[in-house]
Amino acid sequence: MTFRRVVTAKNADGKSVVVSDGASPREVALKHTPGFISAPIWTTAGVPSLPYDGEDPMASDGTLLQPAGGSTFLIVTFPPDAVMMSPEFQPALAGAEHLAAAPGIAETFEVDSPGMHTTPTMDYGVVLSGRITLELDDGATVALATGDSVVQHGTRHAWRNPNSEPATVAFVLIGADTR
Repeated sequence: MTFRRVVTAKNADGKSVVVSDGASPREVALKHTPGFISAPIWTTAGVPSLPYDGEDPMASDGTLLQPAGGSTFLIVTFPPDAVMMSPEFQPALAGAEHLAAAPGIAETFEVDSPGMHTTPTMDYGVVLSGRITLELDDGATVALATGDSVVQHGTRHAWRNPNSEPATVAFVLIGADTR
């Protein structure tokens, strides 16, 4: 699946125009986690400035975790958990792909508790399609369905898909002051 990304700005005459229309250059369907799609749409390292400078922050590799005040917008499709339970699943190969697809975020994943992670961010999430489960500490879970939203304040969590269909979630991660 390709997620369409439309980027607008103002031209030299001050008119609103489309400057880009298509997939993010960093969108990837993971080979070793079939059905997992990571689509980082945009990221800013700090407070954005206007007018748009024409640089596509997704045109180069780099962390998706931004400092306080920075942000990242990404869309993720989670395959059913059964994909990771398959005898053909190879965690080492999948892990390397996740590190490349979501640098900064992937490094926060816990080795001893697969999927669990904590980022120094405030996150907004909206389930675009399917059903997914948000797991928190001590096994507490929240079932979410299409149209549901979640706001996370730097909480330890994992995304689980115990269902038979993929789930797609849009996220905005805002770098937080963690003093």
